[in-house]
Amino acid sequence: MKLHTLTPAEGSTKNRKRIGRGTGSGRGGTSTRGHKGAKSRSGYKSKLGFEGGQMPLQRRVPKFGFKSLNRVEFKPVNLDTLQSIAEQYNLEVVNMEALVSHGIASKNDKIKILGGGELKSKLDVTAHKFSATAAAAIEKLGGTVNTI
Repeated sequence: MKLHTLTPAEGSTKNRKRIGRGTGSGRGGTSTRGHKGAKSRSGYKSKLGFEGGQMPLQRRVPKFGFKSLNRVEFKPVNLDTLQSIAEQYNLEVVNMEALVSHGIASKNDKIKILGGGELKSKLDVTAHKFSATAAAAIEKLGGTVNTI
């Protein structure tokens, strides 16, 4: 073993700046914080969205619209999605369990069946809500529409 072959043990050193350790550290007396101002002081914390006194973005942008606190959000599922699931997994009954197990919805979603696409097979569909066109298309092929 020679002095020039010595190396530190694995994991014993960190490859990072050591800030605030005096002038000998190579980071100077201000420790990379610059001169004066709130950001150079210890304990500095700015408000979320603070832009240095400029009017913040959330106050500059105009507000519009209204969202009811009591609104019910539905997960939309089109008829073509039901058709593809029915073909792929050989289903005749499409309910919440089927939609959740095949990744279309999560267990807490409320489902609304919409009339997008085309339905070719007879299905018994159970969901929270149906659009008029979806219900008509399902019943036209002899399927049933069940509301939860």
